[in-house]
Amino acid sequence: MAKKALFTLSLNGDQTDVAAAPDATLLETLRDGLGVLSPKRGCNQGVCGACTVLIDGVPVRSCLTLTARCEGHEISTMEGMNTDPVMEVLQRHMVASGGVQCGFCTSGMLMSARNLLAETPRPDREAVKSALSGNLCRCTGYRTIVDAICTAAEELAQ
Repeated sequence: MAKKALFTLSLNGDQTDVAAAPDATLLETLRDGLGVLSPKRGCNQGVCGACTVLIDGVPVRSCLTLTARCEGHEISTMEGMNTDPVMEVLQRHMVASGGVQCGFCTSGMLMSARNLLAETPRPDREAVKSALSGNLCRCTGYRTIVDAICTAAEELAQ
């Protein structure tokens, strides 16, 4: 077992010290070391997108990102989005459209959608599909998720 090192992370706007192995992934550190449960351990290979978080506003797979590489960068998870008005609208439309079923993929989908709307406030359906292309869902068939994001974008643009 690797000896642990102390890392200082900027997590959801707060500085947080955490002990983790030098080769620990951000997903391991968030879930096992800090109790942040919104990033899910899905494929653990960067394919499913369930572990998506934002680092400096950009979606990344936390299962492929080393904790050691995150010092000096802002990490955002769903837990830190409670007061974000864009995320509130996205969540409301995801629920209303039926885009949330089992919920396993939801946080990763929402983090990717949040980034999309920050970069492209009025995305078309193809842009939404492209932004979500790294997030897998086995329940919804994606239509309701894409509908929710498009509807949220329309509401936010008004």
